[in-house]
Amino acid sequence: MTSGLHHITAITRKIQANVDFYVGFLGLRLVKRTAGFEDARQLHLFYGDGAATPGSLITFLAWEDGSLGRVGHGAPSEIGFAIAPEAIGFWLTRALQFNVKTSGPAQEFGEPVLRLTDPDGIIVKLVGVEDKGPFVWWSGGGIGEGDAIRRLHGATVLSEKAHETADFLIRHLGLSFGPQAGNIQRLLSEAGDVIDVRDATGFWTAAPGTGTIDHIAFRATDQAQVDSVHANLQADVAGEMNVHDRHYFYSLYVREPGGSLIELASDGPGFALDEPLEKLGSQLFIPQHFKADHEDLKVMLPQFGLPGEERTTYRDLDFVHRIHVADEPDGSTLVLLHGSGGSEADLLPLARKVAPNAMLIGVRGRSTEEGVARFFRRFSMMNFDQQDIAAEARAFAAFAADLVSAYGVDPERTIFLGNSNGANMLGAVMQLHPGVIQKAVLLRPMNVLEDHPQPDLSGTKILSVSGSDDLYASYATELEHRLLSSGAEVTVRKIEAGHALVPADQEIIIDWLMGS
Repeated sequence: MTSGLHHITAITRKIQANVDFYVGFLGLRLVKRTAGFEDARQLHLFYGDGAATPGSLITFLAWEDGSLGRVGHGAPSEIGFAIAPEAIGFWLTRALQFNVKTSGPAQEFGEPVLRLTDPDGIIVKLVGVEDKGPFVWWSGGGIGEGDAIRRLHGATVLSEKAHETADFLIRHLGLSFGPQAGNIQRLLSEAGDVIDVRDATGFWTAAPGTGTIDHIAFRATDQAQVDSVHANLQADVAGEMNVHDRHYFYSLYVREPGGSLIELASDGPGFALDEPLEKLGSQLFIPQHFKADHEDLKVMLPQFGLPGEERTTYRDLDFVHRIHVADEPDGSTLVLLHGSGGSEADLLPLARKVAPNAMLIGVRGRSTEEGVARFFRRFSMMNFDQQDIAAEARAFAAFAADLVSAYGVDPERTIFLGNSNGANMLGAVMQLHPGVIQKAVLLRPMNVLEDHPQPDLSGTKILSVSGSDDLYASYATELEHRLLSSGAEVTVRKIEAGHALVPADQEIIIDWLMGS
């Protein structure tokens, strides 16, 4: 079988920092950006050499809200890249210049090793190895060919069943025994890369999450070879396995006896399948098996910038938020508040359709109820925590003011759009903090304030949309009357719908925006 590594996949929480480290600092090429094959709302980035060669690839699943993982037995612990031995000094100097945490260099198995820590805490080893073949240098990486990363060198696997792990990798994945140092058994591939199996007996168990390595993928020539290994594993009763077409390669997943997830991936069809070699990594792709509108999914995925490109620098504000910048921004902004159990990304597709050129800012509520996000707490379906509403409305008013200095938002050209619980929060903010919101779209709203403030909302324009079959529809009237009596210009629409949003909402919002 084709020997050696195909790719290594890890998990990041810090997407822009991840891109800046692996492209900007290490000089790798971003060769593909996709939605996750299992979750279309998860960004998946692939880095590699200039031609996305199998054996040079490292990929990251982006878990912006993922909990921090834990390195332990039953998972890989380090990623190794091959560089020329004489390049160690260059990388040590570069790490000091870029303030990257380092350890070493030190000799391991007769090779100089410099350890770096990436922004999520993953250990990346730069290993000086003698040249064992050509590689496709990426000239756009800013690193000279002599110093550049050449390919993957290996990975470390922590196992409480080190002998069984090594035996499994040798029998099924084409590795062979190499030298041993202390509690580390090195396994060799014909391609020259290595797997270090470290006996981690007595160490704690790994926990998946951000800052950890998810799996190691080995190379197969083609799908037929993957299927052949699959049959051998089944005959060996190797446990649960999954086979998937990943569009760019065909994959088999299995866990080795120590618990680490192992993938076997075919070399083809390769990453040039849907964009030419010179344009690799320039487009965002959604796997075809997702039936949802692909343009909607693209809007929901986080944006980032490559080195030298414009990017949004996120500010540490009081509410978690997601920004989506239009291709041709017109200076307007939509601030989006989700419904109960939603997220800051939920309303981005709707907002992009109604305002193609606006900057979108999706906001996440800070209160939680049974693990789901809300903008304020409630005691029952119709009994709301008034103190929490007041506190969160005050915090949101401050957040809205901070958007001006943080992102250059123009209050005169800003519209706040909320759905359900988010709409209710906007209704409370307008009553408690008049002047903060000048234009608002309230979808499936109701009044949640027990007190009856008398704000001056002169000049405030509001669209309120209720569903005729919505159980909460009758409760919208009180909020609409309150806003009208305070001087706001309120446009009321009732459509044939329940509590969920429907295409008619989009049409009504577009018409209202054009007329306001």
